[in-house]
Amino acid sequence: FKDRGMAMTVAMARKLGLNKLAVPTQGNAGDSLASYGVAAGLEVAIVMGSDTPMPILGKVAAYTRLFPGQVHLDVVQGTIREAGALVKQKYLSEGFFSVATFQEPGWRIEGKKTMGLELAEPTEPGGRWSLPDVIVYPTGGGTGVLGMAKAFDELETLGLIDERRPRMVCVQSEATAPLVHAFEAGTEPTPVEPGETLAVGLNVAGGVGHFRVLDIVRASDGCCLAVSEDAIAQALHDTVEATGWWISPEGAACLAALEPLVERGTIRSGDEVVVFNTGSLEKYLPDLRHLLPMPQAQM
Repeated sequence: FKDRGMAMTVAMARKLGLNKLAVPTQGNAGDSLASYGVAAGLEVAIVMGSDTPMPILGKVAAYTRLFPGQVHLDVVQGTIREAGALVKQKYLSEGFFSVATFQEPGWRIEGKKTMGLELAEPTEPGGRWSLPDVIVYPTGGGTGVLGMAKAFDELETLGLIDERRPRMVCVQSEATAPLVHAFEAGTEPTPVEPGETLAVGLNVAGGVGHFRVLDIVRASDGCCLAVSEDAIAQALHDTVEATGWWISPEGAACLAALEPLVERGTIRSGDEVVVFNTGSLEKYLPDLRHLLPMPQAQM
């Protein structure tokens, strides 16, 4: 998921001669920048919040040992907000270019745009380009929402689709839900105090692009919806038990939102609905191991 945006970002940075990149992150963007940055021969700095899942933190820490002087890692007390402050304080003055969400020239949005293109692409030879009725998307900073919206606009310009758009649903955790608060109040988004959530990628207390996310949601007749931590945990457990798919807690948040979305009429009978899962549960172990269904001992 994060690789879509970061692969484009690293490629463009290298093309333009930017050889030192920094990112504040809840985890996955830092993992991605470390991987692609090393492959491209760039120097990278990753600043993570203290709630970053240990497997992600451990992987980036391993990169610092394997590539000393090329990969730098800082862990700050707090969330991506505090991580962003350290990037500005420590790394920008050292010549690093920030590729934080909405703080680079739009390369990450261009990478995330591929999600929208793939949604619309015909699934059969000679088929028509088309869009689903509803998109249910776990929303932290919101680059994915902007990327998909950009893809749809460009496809319309090319004459491949018409002006109709999917109802965009942004799902957040009740613990940290700035978009939901603004949507329900009919106001512009303002930062909130971050809480604690299983879905660490959703723990974004305020994003600089949130006003654009809300514009897209409102224009599409969609909504922003918060789900409880208990609902996320239950959806995660039930999905693993029923399918064996190790979805991320962010993806589980979207599954937990489906029933309320039907009840409020956002999802209607006959709708084609796309639910996004943006990661793997493996990156959240061992913290979420207790949510996995345990096999019964054989006697």
